[in-house]
Amino acid sequence: MTATLDSPAVSTKHRRSTVVRQNLTGWAFVAPFGIIFLALLVLPIGYALYLSLFQKSLIGGTRFVLFGNYVKAFSDPSFLDGVWFVVRFSIVLIPLQMAVSLAIALILDIVVTRFARFSRLMIFMPYAIPTVIGALMWGFLYSDNFGPLAEIFESFGRQAPDFLSSSLIFYGLLNIVTWQWAGYYMIILYAALQGIDPTLYEAARIDGASQWQIILRIKIPLVTPALVLILVFALIGTLQFFNEPKILQDLAAGAIPNDFTPNMYAYQQAFSLANYNYGATISFALGAVVFVCVYIFLFATRKRGGFFS
Repeated sequence: MTATLDSPAVSTKHRRSTVVRQNLTGWAFVAPFGIIFLALLVLPIGYALYLSLFQKSLIGGTRFVLFGNYVKAFSDPSFLDGVWFVVRFSIVLIPLQMAVSLAIALILDIVVTRFARFSRLMIFMPYAIPTVIGALMWGFLYSDNFGPLAEIFESFGRQAPDFLSSSLIFYGLLNIVTWQWAGYYMIILYAALQGIDPTLYEAARIDGASQWQIILRIKIPLVTPALVLILVFALIGTLQFFNEPKILQDLAAGAIPNDFTPNMYAYQQAFSLANYNYGATISFALGAVVFVCVYIFLFATRKRGGFFS
């Protein structure tokens, strides 16, 4: 009788113990990531936000200014010019990257040979090269003094365009970033194309559709979500432009100033001028610009249902 009465309580206690043990096991698996996430992301961001609310000066010491640094940032010509540059750069770069990667993906989707597989690997290869190495390599290729481009033009009695000059640095960087990222975006689009049901192509061919019509009316509309994903990635990455111009700065002979992009300006304030508070403010101000741009784009595409509808 006693065993019958105690049985439900014992069973409930056992279930609770099992649930607690399973929860502890789950937290144990998550704990390493959580610790690294807190230590390397949350705490530095929190500390940078804390720094951005203060201003340090030689005479007055460190004082709390709340949003004073942000007001200064959004009226600072160096920061605003940098933001305007990356916006202009994005307007040209992103459509170019998407067009190049989409064209390559469509070609590789049609051509099914060993050469196509090799081409896919070679086109993706620049993404596997570190950004710093890629920028140094293109700095060498662009160089007027020892670059192969200058020698090729000289052999025809012509002068090579100086992509490290103030007038052409925009296009020089455009070429580097497109070369670096087009292969990565091509893989995303190629995977999306591979996911399309082949029966759609067969039905279109039976109806007399040409290859070009299949591309325009079936393939491109069905890879629109992948194009949106690429655009968001490219927009976030371009607005945070830093590695390539920073690496080429010493080779470009004054074409790339310290406030060329907002990230370079923040780097200069923090590590060259030891103005950590304003450097942190520039970083958060740039984050706000990125957030607003991405939100506007996602809101616009969600309302319209994509690029082509």
